[in-house]
Amino acid sequence: MEHRNVYFDNNATTPLHPEVKKALVEGLEIFGNPSSMHAFGREARERVENARQQVASFIGADSEEVLFVGSGSEANNTVLSLLNCDSTTCACSLSGRHDLVTTVIEHPCVLNTARSLGRKKHGVHYLHVDRHGRIDLEDLRRSVTDKVGLVSIMMANNEIGTIQDIKEAARITHAAGALFHTDAVQAVGKIPVDVRDLDVDFLTMSAHKIYGPKGIGALYVKKGAPYCPLILGGHQENGRRAGTENSLGIIGMGKAIEMRALEMDAEEKRLLELKNALKEGIAKAIPDTLFMGHPEYCLPGTLSVSFAGAEGEAILLYLDLAGIAVSTGSACASGSLDPSHVIMATGVPVENAHGSVRISLGRENTMEDVQYMLEHLPQIIDRIRTMSTAYRRR
Repeated sequence: MEHRNVYFDNNATTPLHPEVKKALVEGLEIFGNPSSMHAFGREARERVENARQQVASFIGADSEEVLFVGSGSEANNTVLSLLNCDSTTCACSLSGRHDLVTTVIEHPCVLNTARSLGRKKHGVHYLHVDRHGRIDLEDLRRSVTDKVGLVSIMMANNEIGTIQDIKEAARITHAAGALFHTDAVQAVGKIPVDVRDLDVDFLTMSAHKIYGPKGIGALYVKKGAPYCPLILGGHQENGRRAGTENSLGIIGMGKAIEMRALEMDAEEKRLLELKNALKEGIAKAIPDTLFMGHPEYCLPGTLSVSFAGAEGEAILLYLDLAGIAVSTGSACASGSLDPSHVIMATGVPVENAHGSVRISLGRENTMEDVQYMLEHLPQIIDRIRTMSTAYRRR
């Protein structure tokens, strides 16, 4: 059997697009500080603003509504920090509404920030999800009281791929007088996202999930929405995020967005075909298999699956020996032996949560990669189950 190297962990991070690599190499020569007034600085500023316009255009925003940050985590922390804002030192105001509504399946950077807010006596309400990872919009409606200043709901889940009805969630939130934020790190560049149509106040993006460089993200802030900088200092990003801009990273993000605009629609269809072939092959070849995520409202390249009687870590290691890279959940939480908080939130038994892996496909994957996985995975699951004292064959 031919040995291949197959990367099925694109939700954790993606390889650089070849055109992004070229842009980064060229960008190494643009070393001026974008804040400097001389020619070197003006050249850097022009590249930064061009990238800003590319990002804004892709999501239907105006360029002044986009600011560059260091990561999706920083963007999410920035938005949630609004609830901590001291109105005596900042122009933004939430009119005394300092409670938060979020979900139990958010990324750790949101959940941990929410817990921190809770320790500071902010009210935090967590929305639960159904078997497929979707929130109940009526639960949201009941939760947005006159004390709630912000609702934060991720657009697409990083572990199971479930997509929320963000447009309706934002409408409910605004009707109750609160602001709405969505963590769209896993959505932007994979499915169509239009901030005007969604009517969100804040939206988070990250370059390395869409074949761009690490260490650079962007935050959409609707014109007129209250805003409080997380990082104070200089005037960069119109005073909204201090620190010399990461010009090279911004150039790379702009090029990644440019390529997404050209390739996303065709890739969305192709990845869905690959995922469906993989899902059907697994279901046919491996008994006692449970698929997570919504059957319809789900990212085209994300497949979360659990195998009874097989630990996710063992599956990952055996696949790695075969040259196949997957994950057992969020990359930010992979150092933990606890079962995935996302999968547990869907109500599946803890054994299934422990036996789950996330297969996330990307632009470099092919049907040959899917076939290679289907050649190895059934044998690996059978080997692990044979060693298991908990699994009983039917």
